[in-house]
Amino acid sequence: MARYFLVLDYNGTNFFGWQRQPKQITVQGCIEQALSTLLHQPTEVTGCGRTDTGVHAVNYVAHFDAEQTNLHTDSKFLYQLNSMLPYHICIKRISPVPTEAHARFDATCRTYKYYLTTRKDPFRLDFAMLQRGSNVPNIELMNQAAEHLLHINDFASFCKAGSDIKTTLCEVSVAHWEQQGDLLVFTIRANRFLRNMVRAVVGTLLEVGTGKISVNDFYNIVESHNRGCAGTSADAKGLFLVDIKYPYEY
Repeated sequence: MARYFLVLDYNGTNFFGWQRQPKQITVQGCIEQALSTLLHQPTEVTGCGRTDTGVHAVNYVAHFDAEQTNLHTDSKFLYQLNSMLPYHICIKRISPVPTEAHARFDATCRTYKYYLTTRKDPFRLDFAMLQRGSNVPNIELMNQAAEHLLHINDFASFCKAGSDIKTTLCEVSVAHWEQQGDLLVFTIRANRFLRNMVRAVVGTLLEVGTGKISVNDFYNIVESHNRGCAGTSADAKGLFLVDIKYPYEY
């Protein structure tokens, strides 16, 4: 039995997130169905993490097991796999890895980017949140608040209520905004993320940027460890998982 890593991109607009769900179209479900058909046996796929409905991913990593040991050199297999998948999913690479390698548990850090557009643009409709009104968020204030995320480890204030997790501790190593023309882009990197964490952080930082709350208010929200004190989660369509690091090459 051989283990492989899949490296893929997907547009999450039409999917109910990554994780397999009964009677719903998900990224994991589509890939498992395609692989099971091609390999002529039920094939489970394990992803590097869950993304919510409407969230996108670039260079997402997942693993699966197969009896065949040469799938990474079989260009026909990759072509057939992509042909069977919806247009919004693209498998870019198949790599052999040790049988103990794990796409989720071996990941050392993950990076997300959130895109906010300050101008109505039909070509960004599914990939960036539109900031309505003329009040462009103040990046300097948002970065002052975001800096605080690098110095804490409990992110309970940004975890979706009712999440079945053992700990709300995370180590954030990057958290900053930058302007790229009409786009405001937030980058955040951490060893792990809680459910809905990035969208909750972005939504709360935008309240700082638009003057609804102060930087000190943001600090107090973080220290409250209460999701009810934080802002509304930002739209899913602006969020991209863009990078996953492992302690080995693949």
